[in-house]
Amino acid sequence: MSALKVFVHNHSGGVDDSLMKTLTFAITHFIVAFTVAYLLTGDILIGSLIAMVEPAINTVAYFFHEKLWARKNRRQRETTAPHSHRGVTVA
Repeated sequence: MSALKVFVHNHSGGVDDSLMKTLTFAITHFIVAFTVAYLLTGDILIGSLIAMVEPAINTVAYFFHEKLWARKNRRQRETTAPHSHRGVTVA
């Protein structure tokens, strides 16, 4: 079993789902960023530097984007939820 699968299996019970999505996104993003940077520059060092810096910054931004999106959805559910009518009896 790969190290990532072991990590996910061992930590999926208590780890915030948005954090797991962030980690898998970071790995995917690193691979894509390195490939694109290497193909554009032909230089492994520059490709590696770009692949480390850009996804690291983007991953932090993505984590906070997920948190803001979850807050928006939570507020939207709260405003559309039916309100209880305490003290009102219906005969």
